Amino acid sequence: MKIQTGRGTIPLITLIAIWSVSALTSLPGLAVSPILGDLTKIFPEATDLDIQMLTSLPSLLIIPFILLGGKLTEKVDFVRILKIGLWLFAVSGMLYLVSNKMWQLIVVSALLGIGAGLIIPLSTGLVSRYFTGTYRVKQFGLSSAITNFTLVIATAVTGYLAEVSWHLPFLVYLLPLISILLIGRLKKDRPEVAAADSASSKEERAAIDTGGSKYGIHVKHLIELMFFYGVTTYIVLAVIFNLPFLMEKHHFSSGNSGLMISLFFLAIMAPGFCLDKIAATLKERTKAYSLLFMALGLLLIWIAPLEWLIIPGCLFVGLGYGVIQPMLYDKTTHTALPEKATLALAFVMMMNYLAILLYPFIVDFFQWIFHTKSQEFPFIFNLVITVVTFCWAYLRRNTFLFNDQLK
Repeated sequence: MKIQTGRGTIPLITLIAIWSVSALTSLPGLAVSPILGDLTKIFPEATDLDIQMLTSLPSLLIIPFILLGGKLTEKVDFVRILKIGLWLFAVSGMLYLVSNKMWQLIVVSALLGIGAGLIIPLSTGLVSRYFTGTYRVKQFGLSSAITNFTLVIATAVTGYLAEVSWHLPFLVYLLPLISILLIGRLKKDRPEVAAADSASSKEERAAIDTGGSKYGIHVKHLIELMFFYGVTTYIVLAVIFNLPFLMEKHHFSSGNSGLMISLFFLAIMAPGFCLDKIAATLKERTKAYSLLFMALGLLLIWIAPLEWLIIPGCLFVGLGYGVIQPMLYDKTTHTALPEKATLALAFVMMMNYLAILLYPFIVDFFQWIFHTKSQEFPFIFNLVITVVTFCWAYLRRNTFLFNDQLK
């Protein structure tokens, strides 16, 4: 079976190889989550700093290695970089399974962050390399859907495995072995070697506005994309980090909060299956209406401690973000020459992990400013940010950042 790319066709197995890499980007840190509550029992000598390093070190190292991975693609064969990242990822999974001391887990977490950092920009960079036009928009949507679907399934699986043994959740870090078996297809089906691509590649390069930059990237547009992605990611993190505490305050069970967060991730996944149609319909209002959905979702979560309001609230926030995220990836490819696209995507994707790292500190800072410890505060504060961002997006809907009319 052949898959249309906008530049010709590729075999289905090549597309599956690209999807398999996308599936891995949500895994770093996932296996530690279900055993966090038991770590002090498993390792009585562990300090709070040890536990914080175990949970945050992968994200901390992912940030510089995302940028390094993106930069290396300009000079080093991208398949080689991908293989190195996948093997580091898989080896960390093997080492987790035999580690029995906290310092060993921390060292392996560093290895995981390095491996994940190298492959994360290639998860979107591969889509940019193989697809163009509406085909690329569709594939960014599907890749986002696969990432979030994997997250939902892996979260459920690791939670179950943690009940059997604290080592078993780390089995999910062996999934890169599947990608290693598949990525051989990427060498055989490279789009840049196809003769039929030469004319379309020239047209694509001519259509890209780099703003006359000597770097081959429109720096101003890239900074706008990075800022917008960081803000929207920060907004939705309230659901992940603060919803369990809000629901606990209203005497819901931890199982209920886990279900709500799973629905949130499923909602992020949903738009990916029809992203090209959504963008073709909403055009320059795509991001503005998505922000409106997110604002409505945060409002529903905040105004009443009722499941029948929290459920649609989580769904609305997820649906809005599920449209914005892949559309930003596609927009990023229009800021850079093809050989620079992976680097540009690396800068944008870095903002996701930066937002995750900074979120707790930002919330604590503004709670200190407003002298409040209310569990509703993060949702009210993020709702205000969302409304302001919506006004910005709507008023500037015809600018590069917000105009998503497909050509």
